[in-house]
Amino acid sequence: MKLSIIKFRFISIFLCALFCNSINAQLGFCSGNSGDPIFLETFGSGTTNGPALAAGTTSYNYVNDSPDDGNYTISSSTNWFDWHATQDHTPNDTNGKCFIVNADFTSGEFFRTTISGLCENTTYEFSAWLLNLLPASGCSGNGIPVNVKFQIWDDTDTTVLATGDTGDIQGTTSPRWEQYGLVFSTLPGQTSVVLKMINNGTGGCGNDLAIDDIVFKSCGDYISISNQANEHSASICGNDTPYTTSLTVYPDNSIFSTHFYQWQQSIDGNIWNDIPGANNATYQTPLLTTTTYYRAKVSEDAINLANDLCNVVSDVFSIEITTNPNFPISNGDLVVCEDDLMPLSVTVTNNATVNWYDSPNGGNLLASNTTTYQPENSGVYFAEAVSQNGNCTSVLRTALNYRISNLPVVFDEDLEFCEGDTITLQAGVSNMNYVWSTGETSETIRVSQEGEYTVIVTNTDGCSSVKTLRVTQIDIPVIDTIESVGNTINITMQNTGDFEYSLDGYYYQSSPVFYNVSGNYYNIHVRELNGCGVITKKYLHFVVPSFFTPNNDGINDTFLLIGIETYELSEVSIFDRYGKLLKSAKNESFSWNGTFNNIELPSDDYWYVIKIDNQEFIGHFTLKR
Repeated sequence: MKLSIIKFRFISIFLCALFCNSINAQLGFCSGNSGDPIFLETFGSGTTNGPALAAGTTSYNYVNDSPDDGNYTISSSTNWFDWHATQDHTPNDTNGKCFIVNADFTSGEFFRTTISGLCENTTYEFSAWLLNLLPASGCSGNGIPVNVKFQIWDDTDTTVLATGDTGDIQGTTSPRWEQYGLVFSTLPGQTSVVLKMINNGTGGCGNDLAIDDIVFKSCGDYISISNQANEHSASICGNDTPYTTSLTVYPDNSIFSTHFYQWQQSIDGNIWNDIPGANNATYQTPLLTTTTYYRAKVSEDAINLANDLCNVVSDVFSIEITTNPNFPISNGDLVVCEDDLMPLSVTVTNNATVNWYDSPNGGNLLASNTTTYQPENSGVYFAEAVSQNGNCTSVLRTALNYRISNLPVVFDEDLEFCEGDTITLQAGVSNMNYVWSTGETSETIRVSQEGEYTVIVTNTDGCSSVKTLRVTQIDIPVIDTIESVGNTINITMQNTGDFEYSLDGYYYQSSPVFYNVSGNYYNIHVRELNGCGVITKKYLHFVVPSFFTPNNDGINDTFLLIGIETYELSEVSIFDRYGKLLKSAKNESFSWNGTFNNIELPSDDYWYVIKIDNQEFIGHFTLKR
């Protein structure tokens, strides 16, 4: 572990107002600003123990190994007994060492050192970091706690300037360093003090501690710096330089009764240089083009401004000047299809993000902190780079064109065509590229098979829509049978469809059944309503009358079988109810006037047997007089 000067400011735990020749029994830290450390003890670094402290520093015995009660060592290791095994406290060191103490069986002083080169009538802060080495579970949970008294004496070792006790520092589950401090003031003519550490506890199981990073610093008012805008720092973009501002220091008067100033500046925040002649509470910076830091050294006496052991430094006012980022690099203009939108994108350098606008200057903020943007409409959009440090923007915005290509507008169709015919299928939109499910690439195609067809219609931007055409074949009517049932004609089709039926080709009906039709020859017509053909079939409607009235009135006077003579084989026989044959005929026309041997037969039911082309029809009819 190497000695290092690390500037830090502690927030007050207790405000210690110290007066000459008084004893203050409170631990606490400087409530204001501090100077740079004027004394820093880190106990060195390395993998070997030691060296022992200088003679007179401690009454304990130095050992080069594990320290028993009343012994101490200087080591980078605490891995002894059942102690916490941990590193020292000093930040960022390697193999850092600390002061390891195993308390004596009797209480008493175990450490003292003299701090010289102080300023008289000046307030200082002492602090140190302590660690209870014994875990909470050690000594069956009954370990003796660490308890240390800190005292600051004058250099004659006769007057106590400040004193304070840590109180019991109990063991913890995991190692935990704690910081303790005292604030004191030197007496008139006094330039050195003696620090003493006293063990309030006793030895035994516990009361084992490690100490590190003992620091003395001057202590003064809390001193802030702000500019005219009441800001405590400024972040300026490169295009707003050169930049200047007026800075003012504001002490809170908690320690100092008078104030003298020396302004300092730094280009890295670490190395500070006095600004000649800058000794007022307000300082006007020169015109700045690069990052610069400012602070003020403050003391109660003008002579102490030159002695860093006697003054304090204010908060730092940083003026960070950030170079404006380069404008974003476009990843390309976009033409996208409305069903497959993609965002615009740009590339920016490290430590920059992007805001999107609708104008090259000013305009509306569309999106922030993103290198991509998804527009909702076609147009020109503008990307502006923004630095993460300082929020500086690129001098120029990058323009990106975005065009949303509308999909070809198509409509699905349900189409019909007649059997034996073809139909033309149309994509429905011109000047496009086409790919049909048949493999054809023209705007229209002709098909002769029913089914579902699709066409992919693509515009010049490569955006596509799919049109579906469902094609149904309309069958030509095909007659299966025509039957006569009494005076009814019943037409049966081989297929189904939107058909109409007619006995003369002029009057059509939707039903395939015709009632009360006189026997005769008919040209049966069946037509498809969508114009897909008409078929005609000649049919003899053969009717067996159910009665006749032979009264010579000229109406239904004979039992007449119209058309029977057209059949190649026919035979008719008429019987009375007793089975007597009254009239017969074979392969010829047939009619009967109701007589037998020229004698008129009475009203009654009579029977017939009709054979036509190997079919036999048996029934009865009525003779009415």
